[in-house]
Amino acid sequence: MVKIFCVNTQTSKTFPEGTTLLEMLPEFGFEKPYPILAALVNNVCQGLKYRAFNSRQVEFLDYRSYTGRSVYCRSLCFLLCKAARDVFPQCKTVLRRPISKGYFCSIDKGDSTPLTAADLEMIKERMDAIVAADMPFRRHEVRLEEAIGLFSSLGHGDKVKLLETSGDVYVNYYTLDDTPDYYYDALLSSTGYMTVWSLSMYRDGLLLRVPDRHKPEELAPFMEQSKTFEVFSENLKWNKIMGLDNVGDVNLACRRGEAGDLIKIAEALQEKKVVQIAEEIERRVNLDEPVRLVLITGPSSSGKSTFCKRLSIQLKACGLHPVSFSTDDYFVNRLDTPLLPDGSYDFDNFDTVDHDYLQSDVMKLLAGETVEVPEYNFVTGMREFNGKKLKLEPGTVLLIEGIHALNPMLTDKVPESSKFRIFINTITSISLDDHNCIPTSDNRLLRRILRDFNKGAFTARESIANWPNVRRAEVKWIYPFQENADVLFNSSYIVEFAVIRPYAERILMTVPKNCPEYGEVHRLMKFLSYFTPVSDKDVPATSLIRSFIGGSSF
Repeated sequence: MVKIFCVNTQTSKTFPEGTTLLEMLPEFGFEKPYPILAALVNNVCQGLKYRAFNSRQVEFLDYRSYTGRSVYCRSLCFLLCKAARDVFPQCKTVLRRPISKGYFCSIDKGDSTPLTAADLEMIKERMDAIVAADMPFRRHEVRLEEAIGLFSSLGHGDKVKLLETSGDVYVNYYTLDDTPDYYYDALLSSTGYMTVWSLSMYRDGLLLRVPDRHKPEELAPFMEQSKTFEVFSENLKWNKIMGLDNVGDVNLACRRGEAGDLIKIAEALQEKKVVQIAEEIERRVNLDEPVRLVLITGPSSSGKSTFCKRLSIQLKACGLHPVSFSTDDYFVNRLDTPLLPDGSYDFDNFDTVDHDYLQSDVMKLLAGETVEVPEYNFVTGMREFNGKKLKLEPGTVLLIEGIHALNPMLTDKVPESSKFRIFINTITSISLDDHNCIPTSDNRLLRRILRDFNKGAFTARESIANWPNVRRAEVKWIYPFQENADVLFNSSYIVEFAVIRPYAERILMTVPKNCPEYGEVHRLMKFLSYFTPVSDKDVPATSLIRSFIGGSSF
């Protein structure tokens, strides 16, 4: 017998060895407003078919948890790939990236004809049939060579290259009916759980929509992200030019000694974009109604501060005189900071910034007055005045950086013609393979862990624990204004994970296995293991990445 402690009920029960989580679930008898999809077993994600042969701690998860949601969405991607292959046996399905509250994907039927609305309906009907049949997802653990042979025989070169460069001895793959596929983390126990989804034509491909996080019985509301899609498409084009479709391609290039060149190309592309933005600002400064104010924002760890400094250099090269400050300097005093429901400070709330005071200073600056800008002391939680005075001379451009910079209420008294808005994001254009795309949030979470640890602000455990609050704030206060930007800048580049892997692994290993955050650590460590690590010697001191791994010249 094995003893299972259930976190959900704070009770223990005994079961015969080899009992599955699915079989255990009814015995704990707790209220389940939504279906249980997976579980954390000793803080590591497992599917419900996991068999316990030793005593374990188990926390059952539904769609409202990040882990449960990820399990559902991975399984949904497999469902689409399976249905498409059933309808068009020679087709190639590629999951490109999360976007617009869903997944952008493409289906090449394999016969040189475009996908039609009628084709789409057949795929949807097949997906419905597979869900209705409640087919099981089966997990197989085999030697690496066997998995490589299987996917090679099926023509899945993307998976072959990923597995060949993984360094594993044994790997897991899944089958749905007669269709094998590879996913780097757990799937649902069967297809019957996937009752909420939608598939429709979108741009030059398809959009696979998923349930709403808070209301899993409903689809997440569609959000148009045209500018984000354009940036992603641009980066995808460059990946194709360099012959790098997936992580396996990047790994092989690094093993051929090409990592330095890839870093240099990535840095050159970013610098080229910064130059283009600076030249556009210069053009607008010289209009009859000139731009005077540049607003820079982005989610946590997107690289806002470093971008602002790099842009300032290029603006100077254009003959302009940039001056800058952060919205953080206008934080209200700590005692006046809004609170979260649990009583902790809500540092991401818009009212954390004294926006009336900030806008008053901006209007004075634009009117030609001299202003003493405050500096926020994060130790004391107070604004201080240390003699930092600003005045906008002819040819001067004011840069304001911060998470609320694009919120219209921050500068609603400033004429629209005087503003230029920039949104910074990490739009990951590379995927593990054709069916495993990389969420943008993983890129930023790893950056935040590195930054917080290196600055001595938070441990890796604390950064991970706080991440859900950060993400909720971004959805409320930052992303709604993304599409209002004049330009989007992508701060991610193709070899970033290979560069940060050694740094991240050392920090992640400090998180003990007996804490709730270890589940995310285990997932991130598994994710990083797919990347061949490379030296950072070719990463320049001005790189955005340097602000996270150290060695920045800014």
